[in-house]
Amino acid sequence: MHMRHLLALLFVMYIPWGTTAQQTTTVEPAKKPNIILLFADDAGYADFGFQGSTEMITPHLDKIALEGVRFTQAYVTHPTCGPSRAGLMTGKSQYRFGYEENNVPTYMSAVSAVDGTEMGLPIEEVTMADYLKKQGYATAIYGKWHLGGADRFHPTKRGFDEFYGFRGGSRSYFEYTEAPKDRMNLMERGFGKFEESKAYLTEAIANESLDFIERNSKINKPFFAFLSFNAVHTPMDAVPEDLAKFPKLTGKRKIVAAMGLALDRAVGKVLNKLKELGIDKNTIVVFTNDNGGPTDANASSNLPLSGIKATHLEGGIRVPFLMKWPGKLTPNTTYTKPISTFDLLPTFFKAAGGDTKNLKDIDGVDLLPYINGTLTERPHETLFWKRDARAVMRKGDWKFIRFPDRPAELFYLPEDERELNNLADKEPERYLQMYKELFAWEATLERPRWLLKKEYEWRDVQRMYKFWPKKNNQ
Repeated sequence: MHMRHLLALLFVMYIPWGTTAQQTTTVEPAKKPNIILLFADDAGYADFGFQGSTEMITPHLDKIALEGVRFTQAYVTHPTCGPSRAGLMTGKSQYRFGYEENNVPTYMSAVSAVDGTEMGLPIEEVTMADYLKKQGYATAIYGKWHLGGADRFHPTKRGFDEFYGFRGGSRSYFEYTEAPKDRMNLMERGFGKFEESKAYLTEAIANESLDFIERNSKINKPFFAFLSFNAVHTPMDAVPEDLAKFPKLTGKRKIVAAMGLALDRAVGKVLNKLKELGIDKNTIVVFTNDNGGPTDANASSNLPLSGIKATHLEGGIRVPFLMKWPGKLTPNTTYTKPISTFDLLPTFFKAAGGDTKNLKDIDGVDLLPYINGTLTERPHETLFWKRDARAVMRKGDWKFIRFPDRPAELFYLPEDERELNNLADKEPERYLQMYKELFAWEATLERPRWLLKKEYEWRDVQRMYKFWPKKNNQ
């Protein structure tokens, strides 16, 4: 061997192994996942293929279920739109900052679907978008806001870089040719630029998000896109071609099915764009809903659960929930322990590289270690809900409901999902203890920032009894 080659060989052999590895190996930092939150409005618990429906057509949402995790006991923080969104966006129980009712003070409006503009998510509360922006994410919301109509509550002042949607609670799915009475339900691009879409609204929301996804994908910037659909909330608007797909259905049931089909098609556009751009493997996709379906308004179905929107029965607070994250979550699996929509903020924050110890004053938890089995206990041993004199506590598998017009009742959910068998007499010690714990929780809360007329509370209690198949409604 030539002396020069021999010396070179001896030099390489002399270098410590660790030193050589450090000099020749570089580890690429993990790329932050993109995050897409698909949020339906007033959808029925049963009205999806992945929930067992044979009437609805939802192939794209069913595909998410096949590629990810379906949650069988996912809860919202409130059974109506505004407070539910407040809990979602802040990662905490909105009752703690007085967001107990809809965005409607009685002295400003007589209709609970219309916002009083000065009522909204308090500006001192930190939002999901605020946290993700600090992690370097581009953030956008498309569709329904419903967390305050005044300018200080605007999405672009609450952590979102982009907004195309409406500030209010409901609107037509078709273009307004004349401004509606409530301008908060006009479509708005960014801040203060009102711009109606000629497309059917569910489709328009998806289309707007595609441009945001593509722009950020091209510059390798992680993004958070919140598609806050108003489907399938009233008004009952559907396009003829979708209605034609349901010849066996009639009335509102036919229309809600068509609206659900449009929602699923919009979801499909987003999923297809992710795949087209080659970023689907590095994107977390979550689909859920803001509260139970209002069967009396849009013919949605919450079966096998009792109750509807605005009630604290399972049909009012338990919602469909899907999550997929390729390589991180096992496909086509179910998670059966109770979770809440306020868990999404810490889950997204941790996935984005944040340390959940830096999240102050929240109630949610990072769901990933629970889903993956690293943590085997329940994410939440106790969950609470409240509205006026009504209040609910779920502790373990027991559910305690306090009513304004009758004694409180106690149910064991694993054996009584429909809440038909009141066990208060058979479990007196448990009953009394949960009653006390519920009141102790209430004693920690802020008073409600505003209240609706009592007629709305009366209406919702009557709706509960109507959609609760108890004997004699006692």
